[in-house]
Amino acid sequence: MKRWSVVALLSLVGLLVAAGAMVLRGGLSARPEPSRLEAAAARVARRWLIPAAARDASNPLSPSPRVLAEGRAHFADHCASCHGNDGSGQTGMGKGLYPRAPDMRRPETQELTDGELFYVIENGIRFTGMPAWGKEGAPEESWKLVHFIRRLPQLNPEELAEMERMNPRSAAEWEDLKEDERFLEGGEPATGAAAGAHHH
Repeated sequence: MKRWSVVALLSLVGLLVAAGAMVLRGGLSARPEPSRLEAAAARVARRWLIPAAARDASNPLSPSPRVLAEGRAHFADHCASCHGNDGSGQTGMGKGLYPRAPDMRRPETQELTDGELFYVIENGIRFTGMPAWGKEGAPEESWKLVHFIRRLPQLNPEELAEMERMNPRSAAEWEDLKEDERFLEGGEPATGAAAGAHHH
């Protein structure tokens, strides 16, 4: 049987399983936890649908301190809203996705090849919350992220604190930070509307 036939058959089976599971477990709602069968089918489909050449690709960058630092900064700014700074997926956004944002420290992610991680970052995954992040002519950013993802299980408190400072913030959060700095420098506490917006 030709490879494309196997892929098509597996995809069809996966879609039928997913459709059946949705009907049995709450329709189109993203609230129920995906079943083990759905998760297993998704892993098999991902394995088959990533082209072999992409799966076997090697990271052209070495995991130097600079590369890891740039990957960490990129992850904090672009990925942590869903995946969390620590890669656990335990964020409001990550827990609301269907399927959930994975715990990237676990073997299900860490055992993927560098090429598979790169392919997912660059191209995203259909029917999930994972977007395609690849930019024409800039693959090195995704390769830096691959090195950083490998580092997730060993992150230390200093790295996590640094990432927290790099996470995107809303206008209200920036105003809170400025107000905290003013207070710590001996300034007067906010009054009026600014005080009402201050949350602690």
